[in-house]
Amino acid sequence: MQKKFGQNFLVNEDARKRLVDALEVGEGVKVWEVGPGLGSMTSEILERGSDLTVFEIDKGFAGLISQFFEDYSKKGTFKLVEGDVLKTWKKQLDENNLPDRFFGNLPYNIAATIIADTIENNVRFDKCVFTVQKEVAVRMCAQPGSEDYSSFSVLCNWAYDVKPLLDLTGGNFWPKPNVDSRAVVMNKKEGFPGCNNPKLFVRMQRALFTSRRKTVRNNLSGFLKNNDLTLQALSEAGIDPMKRAEVLTIPQMLKLSDVIDKLNSGN
Repeated sequence: MQKKFGQNFLVNEDARKRLVDALEVGEGVKVWEVGPGLGSMTSEILERGSDLTVFEIDKGFAGLISQFFEDYSKKGTFKLVEGDVLKTWKKQLDENNLPDRFFGNLPYNIAATIIADTIENNVRFDKCVFTVQKEVAVRMCAQPGSEDYSSFSVLCNWAYDVKPLLDLTGGNFWPKPNVDSRAVVMNKKEGFPGCNNPKLFVRMQRALFTSRRKTVRNNLSGFLKNNDLTLQALSEAGIDPMKRAEVLTIPQMLKLSDVIDKLNSGN
């Protein structure tokens, strides 16, 4: 095992089954799994009849699981993609149809990045089940007005209905991490994207959280580089310029994004 990969394996068998149950896999369901390790949950998914692609960065584990699941590979229901998932997932998307499910006990150092990366690239799965560091899970589920509400919260709840599934203390993993984990279920949200220009919305909402102590007006002015346009956009969207981003709801931000898009088009 290599510390740089943030490897902590879930050794609680009951928890593993609960996670796969929540994923709702079955015959012909296409699944992506990040970080299969030695394949304990990989096996569970394959036994339920799913078509599975796994992403593994550790060459040692990749060599082992390619042997473990050789029979499934011959049947065409198992595929191993070696390397960093942050660098390989888009190529897999180009070569294959979008899978139905996204799954994994995500290494703490990439969890938020890979989730945000897919959403920002307008890629959504019908259902995701991820085990992440508890603090990350709290941010994923955070609502406006809470101290944990962030740009990442907005992204997750814009694209998915996010619900906590179960908490896992360090003792459920080997080696034992110094932090607790939480599994979350993400179901694809209807009515997405809910705005005229999703790329603008992604950039705008990120800018609103650039400096949490600054007002919406200050952060948005920095983004638009035009104070008059900023005030006009906030006025038309019905947003108090002295508010801070952490109190804005996603519908308010979507409306603001559309107003900015309209004003930009007019100019």
